[in-house]
Amino acid sequence: MPSRTRKFRGLRTHGRGIKAGRGAGKQGGRGNAGLHKYKFKSMLIYAPDHFGRHGFKRPPGTVERPTSLNVGDLPTYLPLLRAAGAVTENGTTYVADLTKAGIDRLLGGGAPVGTWSVYVAHASRHAGDKVTLLTEPPATGAGDR
Repeated sequence: MPSRTRKFRGLRTHGRGIKAGRGAGKQGGRGNAGLHKYKFKSMLIYAPDHFGRHGFKRPPGTVERPTSLNVGDLPTYLPLLRAAGAVTENGTTYVADLTKAGIDRLLGGGAPVGTWSVYVAHASRHAGDKVTLLTEPPATGAGDR
């Protein structure tokens, strides 16, 4: 008994019809082919939001990007704070005004080295547990080092 392939030798379509023997022929193409043509109605039913833009993109000028700092990174930023005149220190106790150094937000990642009293515009709850948050900026100057 000859194999199926051998049986159809010499026949152009091997018994599959004209398009069924070609790649993705019976299903009307691969993937999203034909969504604007012959598969348009199925697109309207099953994926009506497939084409077009969706949502709203805010203008880049209105998006705020606050500068944040983790509590554990405060000792590494000590030279920057000193240069900005934003820190005073007494032994291991530091009093810092982070707004002078351009830092808008204090986050609670890490553990601080020493005791810190910090004034900052926004602070997370965990940052408040690890350092003392001041309600008004401390009186720091260049000669207070």
